[in-house]
Amino acid sequence: MEKIQIFQDKKVRTHWDAEREEWYLSVVDVIEVLTNSANPTDYLKKMRKRDPELAAFIGTNCPQIYMTTGTGKRRKTLAADSKGVLRIIQSIPSPKAEPFKQWLAQVGAERLDEIADPEKAIVRGADFYRAKGYSEGWINQRLQSIEMRKELTDEWKARGIDQERDYAILTNEMTRAWSGLTVRDYKEVKGLKKENLRDNMTNLELVLNMLAEVTTTAISRSRQPETFAESRNIAIEGGNVAGSARREIEQHTGQPVVSPLNATDKPALDTSIEDVKQIESKDRAKKGAE
Repeated sequence: MEKIQIFQDKKVRTHWDAEREEWYLSVVDVIEVLTNSANPTDYLKKMRKRDPELAAFIGTNCPQIYMTTGTGKRRKTLAADSKGVLRIIQSIPSPKAEPFKQWLAQVGAERLDEIADPEKAIVRGADFYRAKGYSEGWINQRLQSIEMRKELTDEWKARGIDQERDYAILTNEMTRAWSGLTVRDYKEVKGLKKENLRDNMTNLELVLNMLAEVTTTAISRSRQPETFAESRNIAIEGGNVAGSARREIEQHTGQPVVSPLNATDKPALDTSIEDVKQIESKDRAKKGAE
């Protein structure tokens, strides 16, 4: 399982090895955190050249693990477990070394706690969004959407689909079916680049996205598709169900459901349709004045 961990507002890519019950961290991400280097890959090369013992240790103890890059591509990345990270830290003079050690221990402990009691993961997720300034109403919807998404990906795995690229294709088809937009186009509407689309959805957008996902999951469980093409058609069917609901809502409200609102104005994401209408009207007026 791959996950992004946050240390002092810096992202560290991690991979959980269930068999060893150990986190593996991206070595270049660790180096970037500790050194603030603009080119951590080059920094690592110089470290290995300067310290033969470290180079030998990394070559023996740090495997290449597939992780997602900042551009969304899956690439093999040099990774280290907690013991390996501590060895690397020894070669980096940094005032962040001790706080990072404490953070590393906490990350491992939290993951083991979540395995024993999954509810803790939910509480931790709520705390994360709360710290970011999201409203309680929005947080409740977002946590539900995370659960629905997990049920869908679990169903896809049960059908033999386990590649991130395939997940992206199916998600794109489902999103286009319910919203009328591809994921990329949807992000453009909201002015996003690398940000998570769901973290920038209004309550209503989240609800319809959940409807698409839970419907897709139910259809897939019922039909038990054997090929990727069949799962793709089911994703479109599930999205169409939510798309019908979207069009009916728009007919009754006279307003588009897909909104340019994003997380830059977090309270606005947890609003009624009428509130959204007023906010968007003010936004258009402000842009016109500029």
